Amino acid sequence: MPPRAVVFDIGNVLIEWQPERHYDAVIGPVRRKAMFEAVDLHGMNDRVDRGAPFKETIYETAQLYPEWRSEIRMWYDQWIHMAQPAIDRSVRLLRALRSEGVPVFALSNFGIDSFAYAQTQYQFLKEFDRKYISGHMATAKPDAEIYQMLEEDTGLSGADLLFADDRDENIDAAVARGWHGHLFRSPQGWAECLIGHGLLTSDQAA
Repeated sequence: MPPRAVVFDIGNVLIEWQPERHYDAVIGPVRRKAMFEAVDLHGMNDRVDRGAPFKETIYETAQLYPEWRSEIRMWYDQWIHMAQPAIDRSVRLLRALRSEGVPVFALSNFGIDSFAYAQTQYQFLKEFDRKYISGHMATAKPDAEIYQMLEEDTGLSGADLLFADDRDENIDAAVARGWHGHLFRSPQGWAECLIGHGLLTSDQAA
């Protein structure tokens, strides 16, 4: 039996999420590396993903590091430039699954306000059957609680679910619960996974 629903991460599965790449383009690799060594920017973002206010968290962090104040604020002011472009084939796969009647869920570490903004820029983020966004849930992958919350809400668990994510630890947490997991490295690999599970044909996954 194929899985009954497919679960998508968003960052680096449906939308490229590359803050370092954006900073390299704006302030140069040398200054970017120095800033990331001095400031735990990903830790700051993790707090947003767990429900902390988007702008306030970033601006408050910027105040703590006067040398990097303007650059840290870019995490909010220029956020959409870090979260682009869409991964077009992954979007097509999402839509192909829905056209075949396969329920498609989002399970993503994403802030409340940043996700609301992203939905204004990417229409496909409104096309999931259900969305599980960490900021709203006050927990985040790979915490077991967020997977359990999805299971309880959908009534699906174990092999009913096929999950694609770009981070090993997030896949490992899902597999530990009996889910099928796919470590996303390319849209082609994800397409082959969906074909292998009998959810799409080669033509549908093209």
